[in-house]
Formats: sequence, C-alpha cells, structure tokens
Amino acid sequence: MSRQTETRMENDVTGIEGKGVSSRLDRSTPVPLHVQIAEAIRDRIGAGEWPVHYRLKPEPELAEDLGVSRGTLRRALRTLIAEGLLVQIRGKGTFVTAAELEPALAQELTTLSEDFSARGIVTDVIVEDCRLTIAPRPVAALLDIAPQSEVLHLERIRATADGPVAYLVNIVRADLAPGIETTDFTSASLFGTLETEFDLSVATARRTFIAEAADEAVASALQVAVGSPVQYLQQVSYLGDGRAVEYSDVWINSSRLRVTSVLSRKAPRPAPQPSR
Repeated sequence: MSRQTETRMENDVTGIEGKGVSSRLDRSTPVPLHVQIAEAIRDRIGAGEWPVHYRLKPEPELAEDLGVSRGTLRRALRTLIAEGLLVQIRGKGTFVTAAELEPALAQELTTLSEDFSARGIVTDVIVEDCRLTIAPRPVAALLDIAPQSEVLHLERIRATADGPVAYLVNIVRADLAPGIETTDFTSASLFGTLETEFDLSVATARRTFIAEAADEAVASALQVAVGSPVQYLQQVSYLGDGRAVEYSDVWINSSRLRVTSVLSRKAPRPAPQPSR
C-alpha cells in the first residue's frame, strides 16, 4: 500500500468487526443501537483500523456477531453510506471507501502486461524482490486473512525502451498459491500464473487512482526526481467465489505512460409515471 497511507494506518487492524464493535454497545443507554453501531464503525474507520477497500462481513453474519437484527444493522450502514464512509456494491459487499470523492467507473479488469501485449508494446520486467513474508496487518485485513499469515511479496519494475514506466508491489495469499514464490516473474505475469498454474480465476477487483508525489523508493524505481508527480494505483483483487487473493500498489510514471479508460454508460432509468 502507499507509504503515505501505510504510515497513517500504522499497524492497528484487527479485522474482526463483531468483536470490536459489539464491545462498544451499551443496551442500557437510551441511545439507539443503530446510532451506537454507526459511531463504533465510524471510529474504527477514522482511526485507520479499517482501511480503504476493507470489506465488511456479510450483513447476516455481522448482525449475528453484534447481537442485533439485520434491520438495526442496515440503519447504521445506511447512515455511514450517506456520510460517504461506506459503499455497497451489488453482489460484492460493503466496503470502506476513500474520504475523497470516489466515483465508481465500470472498467474491464486487465493487467499492465495484458495492456502492453494487446498494443504490441515490448517491455522488460526487473524483479526487485520475490519472497514469502508475513502480511502487514492492514493488508491482512483487506485479504481477509489472519494476522501473521504468510504471503508472497513481489516487487517489479516494468520498463520500455524509454525507461521505467511502472513500479509494482503485489501481495498474494500464499495459502491459495503454494509455491508461487518459485515462479520466474521476469517472464511470467502474476494473474496468468494464478490462473494457469493454480487454477485461480481472478474475476473482479476494486481499484483506486490517486495522484502522489514520488518518495525516495518510488523515485529511484521510476528514475524520476523525488517529489515528482506520479499516478498511484491501489487494488484488491477477488476470485469468482468472492475470496480476496491479491493486493497491489502500483506507481506509474505519468510522463511516460497514460492510463485511459473506455467506459460505457448504462441507460437511464425511465422516470416514474405520476399516478392517476
């Protein structure tokens, strides 16, 4: 995750909604339970315990953990959605959203390597790091795995003849892809490896773009001056069954690479006809 974001969040994610929130509920007070639940979740988001892209448990499970009805839970969630702290995506779940404006844009899920290949652009990949390690607590929460779980940490630089265009840091669940650390990622793509070697179909992802100033590590990887503007992409990828499989940080040299989205607009719903 972005170094600036990681610094803000520190390492204080528990990943256990029910236990943390239910301990805050006081059924003897006149304050309604849905108000207390909303406040407890709001505090967790504000403290960075639930990072951006964090997916809450399904409503039935979370309501059971809290010991409240689904109606009470939904009132709390509606409040937080109205405040812009949560977003619900049909068929995907409820997520912590960014504090900044975050419009949802429908895009086809492709990787940089797939985009370059489709355009006939030749790139070189330099693998800076590829090892098993312990997942940082915020990332463990995003991947819905226990703290101290083992993950693949993969760092790569993708370059064209003009120089580096992207610096990629991927964190992959090792329990879903045992032995993935032995893959030669100078020639193999990450998603391609997951799909062909481990029969894991990456179906959806939640992706956010942010403008950032390059810190020393990013500047060195992209061969730009410290403080230069770069595009930062943060993504959590999910399998077809809804399990999170991969988290990625990508910094793009915007002087060498532009990100373009081809979007389609849904037909507007017809206005309701006045009753006669």
